Amino acid sequence: MSLDQPLTPPPPRGVGFASAWPVRAGDVDPYDRLRFDAVARYLQDIAWENLHQTTLARTDPNWIVRRTVIDVVRPILWPDEVSLLRWCSATSTRWTNMRVSIRGAHGGLIETEGFWINISESTGMPSRISDEGLAYLARTTAENRLRWRPYLTDATPPESDTDLPFPVRVTDIDQYNHVNNACYWQAVEQFLVDYPKLLAGPHRAVIEYVAPVLARQHVSVRSRYEAGDRTGAPVLRLWFVVGGVTTTLVRIMPLSAVAEAHSPSAD
Repeated sequence: MSLDQPLTPPPPRGVGFASAWPVRAGDVDPYDRLRFDAVARYLQDIAWENLHQTTLARTDPNWIVRRTVIDVVRPILWPDEVSLLRWCSATSTRWTNMRVSIRGAHGGLIETEGFWINISESTGMPSRISDEGLAYLARTTAENRLRWRPYLTDATPPESDTDLPFPVRVTDIDQYNHVNNACYWQAVEQFLVDYPKLLAGPHRAVIEYVAPVLARQHVSVRSRYEAGDRTGAPVLRLWFVVGGVTTTLVRIMPLSAVAEAHSPSAD
């Protein structure tokens, strides 16, 4: 897959790891839309459930996410209950693409894919997935030569008056002493308030984590918005910068800019 291609279709019915829970009031914006940071937490939660209800908790317990793609096909609105299905769509010896489909009981649909890296607990470096873990992941994919290739390669723009400080709070820090990946989406939501056109129809959001942000570091977010015209789609680009170094990149664009919004079998 690349930035402008559709996500892989779902596995056969009855395959994959499923869970469900209600959308809480703290997950939505003033218009009852399920926010991106809430979606990111949902992806963490089902990953945790999946890990601890399989042998992965014993064989491969430590993972970090390098990229997340979120396709909002139809928005999920509160009040609602979501059903989530998680499965592996591609793997290699050290990392894997994990798809999660989030369906609202009232017709909302959000399709996601995350690039997850298996991490050694002793070194903190990418580590080979166990044979048992690979066997589990291979149940839903035949693609076993997944390679990392960044989707977001735009050069960081120069500092400007539109840069937004992003204070790191104590509650943003996870067990690895990094800013939790869901927290970055709070800054994304802050920018989206000024660009409601991007949320008016189906849209894709992509985030890639280049380097971790640690506690007490000072973060600023640079942005560029292109309104588009009759031949181009609007796009919002964000760069999270620490000490002049870009740590995270984000792009949001309409799903019409993607080859196909989603597979018909996903409806």
